[in-house]
Amino acid sequence: MLDIQAKVLYTFLIVLISQAFLLRGILMNGEYLNDEMSQMYEEPEHRKVLDSSTFRLPIKHLKVLKPVSVAPTLTVREAVEIMQQKRIGCVVVTEKNKLVGILTERDILMKVAGVKGAESKSVSEVMTPDPEVFQPDDSIAFVLNAMHVGGYRHVPVVDEHGGPVAVASVKDIVGFILDHFAEDVLNLPPKPIRTTDQREGA
Repeated sequence: MLDIQAKVLYTFLIVLISQAFLLRGILMNGEYLNDEMSQMYEEPEHRKVLDSSTFRLPIKHLKVLKPVSVAPTLTVREAVEIMQQKRIGCVVVTEKNKLVGILTERDILMKVAGVKGAESKSVSEVMTPDPEVFQPDDSIAFVLNAMHVGGYRHVPVVDEHGGPVAVASVKDIVGFILDHFAEDVLNLPPKPIRTTDQREGA
């Protein structure tokens, strides 16, 4: 089951990534980019290989930050202030050192923004309770699947006692993938190279 999920996710991600690197095959005035540009994008021997096995690596391979936790009795306003100060997209909600919920940007947008007095509510009234969680040794493929199926941008990671140890985000996943394409990203020109259609008589 995991192999199938990993292959599907791998194919999906490769399609997205290939769109980001169309410079490899782009045509300029009917001809391929010159040899100098082609050499820029040659595959280095030391390049990491991105395949289905990559996504079977454990979550602990992701570069994630430690979660910021708040009490369920905290007001939404106070929680938002913490998120602004820390420049983060979510906070985990804990009670007796165990995860009981997560408060994300989406929760605030959908349940607080534009609702009179909502910022004075307690976090427990607005948070997503009992979110789907994973452990550090679980496969990255499961996180990707949860994000895809559930539409999540942040997925809590807990220890064997249910205490939060990390939050895996879409940004972390993108960073993990780009680690396999570092040369491509660093060698991109400052601006996209596009073909130009010249009108006759111009």
